[in-house]
Amino acid sequence: MDIEEDIKALQLDSSAEDTPMANADDGKLDEVVKSDETDTGDVKHEPQANSEPMHIEPKSITEEKEKKSPALDDINDEVELNKKRHINVVFIGHVDAGKSTIGGQILFLSGQVDDRTIQKYEKEAKDKSRESWYMAYIMDTNEEERVKGITVEVGRAHFETETTRFTILDAPGHKSYVPNMISGASQADIGVLVISARKGEFETGYERGGQTREHVQLAKTLGVTKLLIVVNKMDEPTVNWSKERYDEIEGKMIPFLKSSGYNVKKDVQFLPISGLLGSNLKTRLDRSVCPWWNGPCLFEALDAVEVPHRDPKGPFRMPIIDKFKDMGTVVMGKVESGSIREGDNLLVMPNKAPVKVLAVFIDEDKVRRAGPGENLRVRLSGVEEEDILSGFVLCSVAKPVPAVTEFVAQLSILELLDNAIFTAGYKAVLHIHSVVEECEIVELMQQIDPKTRKPMKKKPLFVKNGAFVVCRVQVNSLICIEKFSDFAQLGRFTLRTEGKTVAVGKVTSLPTVGDNA
Repeated sequence: MDIEEDIKALQLDSSAEDTPMANADDGKLDEVVKSDETDTGDVKHEPQANSEPMHIEPKSITEEKEKKSPALDDINDEVELNKKRHINVVFIGHVDAGKSTIGGQILFLSGQVDDRTIQKYEKEAKDKSRESWYMAYIMDTNEEERVKGITVEVGRAHFETETTRFTILDAPGHKSYVPNMISGASQADIGVLVISARKGEFETGYERGGQTREHVQLAKTLGVTKLLIVVNKMDEPTVNWSKERYDEIEGKMIPFLKSSGYNVKKDVQFLPISGLLGSNLKTRLDRSVCPWWNGPCLFEALDAVEVPHRDPKGPFRMPIIDKFKDMGTVVMGKVESGSIREGDNLLVMPNKAPVKVLAVFIDEDKVRRAGPGENLRVRLSGVEEEDILSGFVLCSVAKPVPAVTEFVAQLSILELLDNAIFTAGYKAVLHIHSVVEECEIVELMQQIDPKTRKPMKKKPLFVKNGAFVVCRVQVNSLICIEKFSDFAQLGRFTLRTEGKTVAVGKVTSLPTVGDNA
């Protein structure tokens, strides 16, 4: 590799709007706020499979689903690709902010859940002396989540408006399950940050030890460039739809959002809601309830969000998040680039397994073709289920995804553990798309001056909190990644140690063919 060319490529691009190190407000290098976390939860080194509410997305694809209606055969492929835009929405925020309750209420209001099911959940919640949790039961489907009252896995569900199909990704808020939250956010197009307005709860989530700060930083790093911030529990007696409380929360969040790289004017929107009552979700607030609010409801705000254009004709890329057996090998994931259709010959990387596409499913419907941004289940022939791991990538034969054990990256150090030194030999857990892998920093190549945005002359031996550094990263097994400039979603990552996010970064250079054999 030409090191000089690499170093030039590593300099921060202040014009790149979704670069994790660039501040969209002024084009200058982000002054990354130190992470105020005291998270001590253990990182799970195994990728987490997404949980799936049974009433929304059954695990098994049955024989009946295999039978396509005759009318579908006549649908033009392009019409099928463009009938409605599809957006993945991840709900993030501190534990107990109300994410699962809002998700459940959205499904109820959009007709995905009937009254009888709601009555069953109300009774179940009452029997557990948790009357206010019943809406959360729609998203939190396993018994552990219902007993503890916290989301563990990433819940997944679907709803539609007149113009858009949405997939809800209900991410866990508890600090012990941040790796699962990363898995959900890495699949998202936009984020909904849920903040509790209840007295003391916003402060707990925002101040030291809360997850609000870490979730915002992770969301930006993982490519969630648009953020809706819903101030929840506005109906709570300590708040009572108070404009003063709403303004206080907005005033504290804006400076932090800017320091995390968000353009608050263009890419962030605040709105007050009550998830439990369903206020300001599908229909606008009644002026008698909240006379000072004259903005949109959540459904309107979601419909109005613009997401970046995706190339349906680009090289096919679908990181695999889960797999199972059902009349063959079925893999699940989100299409990041290109299109897929029945009969396609593709590759599963990094094991270079040639496969044929037998069937493609969007939600519960079989389709002939699907484009970028879709969450799919794909039935394959030519590979066994046990030969596929989460983090593998389904890709085109003509231009397969690179598989490497080493790469060059640009890192922003957030906050290291006490007494830790970031130098050659530093080890952490790498999270990049659906890959979770132990890694080691094998060389610090350049430190970047945050003021001039240029590499410093002296090669660093170590760096401290707040530093920007170019380094070489090594992993034990082959992983499928891309340069950030080529495929952003497969080139941005986080480093975590002992349950704490210590750095965020982007892949800037990969070994040339033959270097990584």
